[in-house]
Amino acid sequence: MDREIAAGKEPSPPDPGKGRRRRNGVLLIAGILLVGLGFGAYLWILLGRSPKAPQEAIQSLETKEVVPVEREGSVEEAPSRMIEGEIGRRSTLVKALSAKHVPPPWIELIVSKLKPLVNLRKIKGGRFRSTWDKDGSLIRFELELAPTEVYEVRRDSKGYGAAKEKISLDVRLVTVKGEIRSSLFEAMEAVGEQDCLTMAFADILAWEIDFYKDVQPGDRFALLVEKLYKGDRFVQYGTIQAVEYQRGEKILRGIRYGDAYYNEEGLSLKKAFLKVPLRFTRVSSRFSRGRPHPILGGVRPHLGVDYAAPTGTPVWAVADGTVVYCGWNEGFGKQVILRHRNGYMSYYGHLSRYGRGIKVGKSVRQKEVIGYVGSTGLSTGPHLDYRLAKAGVFRNPLSEVFPKGSPIGKAEWEPFQKRRDEIIAALHGENVSPEKPK
Repeated sequence: MDREIAAGKEPSPPDPGKGRRRRNGVLLIAGILLVGLGFGAYLWILLGRSPKAPQEAIQSLETKEVVPVEREGSVEEAPSRMIEGEIGRRSTLVKALSAKHVPPPWIELIVSKLKPLVNLRKIKGGRFRSTWDKDGSLIRFELELAPTEVYEVRRDSKGYGAAKEKISLDVRLVTVKGEIRSSLFEAMEAVGEQDCLTMAFADILAWEIDFYKDVQPGDRFALLVEKLYKGDRFVQYGTIQAVEYQRGEKILRGIRYGDAYYNEEGLSLKKAFLKVPLRFTRVSSRFSRGRPHPILGGVRPHLGVDYAAPTGTPVWAVADGTVVYCGWNEGFGKQVILRHRNGYMSYYGHLSRYGRGIKVGKSVRQKEVIGYVGSTGLSTGPHLDYRLAKAGVFRNPLSEVFPKGSPIGKAEWEPFQKRRDEIIAALHGENVSPEKPK
C-alpha cells in the first residue's frame, strides 16, 4: 500500500475471500499428500517389499522358465538337436561342418574317425546328418556319399567308433512302356524315366536299330527293368531283363540270359558291326550320293553319314579291327581308319582328338573309344564323318546288312525257352516274377 501511495495510485480495496482461498489450497495439497502416502503404504503391504524398478516389475510378470532361442548350427544351446547339410562338389566336409557352426574339436574328431575308411579329400559332394545330446556332445554322425555308400561315427560306452553301413536295397521288377512322338528320349521322359535308362535301352539294341534313322512317331517300346529303392526313395536302375521295340506288326525283343541278350530265336543281339559308331545323338545329314558340299559348293558325293554331336563325344569302333591310319587327312582333318574282317574298312573323320593309345597297328575291340567328335578339316561344325567300305567300295552304313549274331548253346536252349516265356509274360503285365538265371 505504501508503494501504491508513493506512486500516486489509489489503494485497492481489501479482498474478503482471499484468505479463505489460501487456506483451502493448503488443505487440498495436504489431502493429496495424505492419499498418496496411504496408497504407497497399501502397495508396500501388498508386495511385502520395496517397490521394484520398472524392468524388474516387468520381469516379475513373465514366466519363470525361459527356453533359449536356438541359433542355426548351434549344438550347445539346444537340449537335443539334429544338424544336417550338404557338401558341395567344390567344398569339403570340414567346410560344410564349419558352416553349420559345429565346434572345431568335434570336426576334428569326426574327420579322424572317418579318415581310415574314406579319402575325404577326394569326395565330390554328399550329405551329412548328426544328432547331439543336451550337453552339446555328439551322439551319431552319418556321411552319405551315395545311396549305397554311407559312413557312420557313433558314440558307445567305449567312446567313438566309425564304420561303413551295410545298405539294404529293395529290388523291384518294373515294366516301362511308352510310345514315341518325336524321340526316344522324350518318350522315356514322358513316362517318368531318366536319360540313363534311355541310353542303356539304346545300347542293348545298338546292333539292331539305328536310333537316329529308324525311330518314327507311333513306334512303341517296352522294357522290364530292376529298380532299386532305399525305403521309398528311388536309388538307381538295376539290370534290364528284357527290351521290346515295335513298329507296326514288326516286333524286336531282347531277352537277358546270363550276361548277354538274345532274340526270341536264341540268337545273340550282339553282331560283328554296330549300327552306329557313337552313342545316341542326332544326325545332321544322311547317306547321299549327291548333295551340295557345305563348304566347297556344287554337288559332290558324300559316301558316308554325318553324325552331329557335341565336341568331345566319344567315338566307338564299330567292330573289332586294327588301326591302319591315325593322323591328319586333308579335308577330313584328324581321322582314324580301321580294317575289319571280311574286307570291311571303317573311316572316322573330323575328330577333335584320338583315343588313348590309338596308333597305327593297334588292335581295337568293338565299342572301344578310338577318338572324340570335333570339327577339324573342312567342317562347318562339330560332327563325325563316318564311312564304311567293303572290298574297296563304299557302302551305305545305314542300310548295310551284317551277319546275324551267334546262337545260344544247345545245352542252354531249353532253359532259355523257359526264361524267355516268363520274361515275355512279365513284360506284358502278367503276374509273373521271373527269377534270374544262375
